[in-house]
Amino acid sequence: MIGDLSIAFGRVAFVMLFVLNLGGLLTWVERKQSAIMQDRIGANRASILGFRLLGLFHPLADAIKMLTKEDFRPARADRFLFGLAPFVSVFCALVAFASIPFGDVLRVAGREIPLQAVTLNVGILYVFAMLSLGVYGVMMAGWSSANNFALLGGQRAAALMISAEVAIGASIMGIVMIGGSLNMQDIVRVQGHLFWGWLPAWGIVTQPLAFILFLTAGIAATKRIPFDTPEGESEIIGYFIEYSGMKFGMFAMADFLETVVIAGMTTSLFLGGWQVPYLVAEGFRFPWGGAVALPHLLVVLLQVGAFVSKVCATIFFMMLVRWTLPRFRYDQAMRLGWLGLFPLSVLNIVLTGIGLLLWGGPA
Repeated sequence: MIGDLSIAFGRVAFVMLFVLNLGGLLTWVERKQSAIMQDRIGANRASILGFRLLGLFHPLADAIKMLTKEDFRPARADRFLFGLAPFVSVFCALVAFASIPFGDVLRVAGREIPLQAVTLNVGILYVFAMLSLGVYGVMMAGWSSANNFALLGGQRAAALMISAEVAIGASIMGIVMIGGSLNMQDIVRVQGHLFWGWLPAWGIVTQPLAFILFLTAGIAATKRIPFDTPEGESEIIGYFIEYSGMKFGMFAMADFLETVVIAGMTTSLFLGGWQVPYLVAEGFRFPWGGAVALPHLLVVLLQVGAFVSKVCATIFFMMLVRWTLPRFRYDQAMRLGWLGLFPLSVLNIVLTGIGLLLWGGPA
């Protein structure tokens, strides 16, 4: 019993530390990637004992700065909800990653340890539930600030997140129909099958339209450019206008954590998750003949490495979009969600159903 609890705690701790550290590192990635795209040097001033390490100390400097800044609260603000809102946003974004698998199964001393913080038969529903609860943090922040402009910003954020999450839910139904399960581990395993004996059946191959719709709606759900109408600090008053110090930092961190979650879901649903082409439990098995046997631990490390690499590549692409496209107007974002992404997602469900009827049921 104690052993099972320690293993479960270890899986949860690994996932939480991975998501938190990656979310914190994204503050540096965003600065350096934008600098490279704009032919600048980027963040490189913070140093320790004269060492700058390409600006990697800037996230630490930001944390110290926000922890030491004045914690301002409006006089008429709701004290409890005003303090709770940033914690709700960060918590919901953080725990949403729990059911995303980062590997298959680790076998140690006769035990089989699923490489997934929480194993759920309805893991996809769990992720959506946690992401949807993030709306409460946004609305609480806007309402409890006792600022009408902050309240309007919260309403803009809630409307955008709801429209995006409806499109996200509809866009992945094709993947669920093909996989025949709501368990994300099962969906990843299905993507290990081969088409025509050589082409991996990743979601991006079987559901290309759903991939585009999901990634677009996912970027909108993170409330970041080009869908940052809820915040837009320099032009529009956002829902966290009255926040300062680490509470402000927690809202920024929630956006980065949501970016990691969307990248993790994109990887698991459309990029094969932890799958490596032609890698099976015993090693590599090539469709043209031949095989390479590998130790079990090395296979697991390759799977985890593949998952992390795909997540990082997806985040890199999302950052490219963030520094390339201008901001949508609010009405344009709403029109794209309800009149563009959602109808196309429904169309994708119909086409997937027709395809399954013609060529067979779930994999």
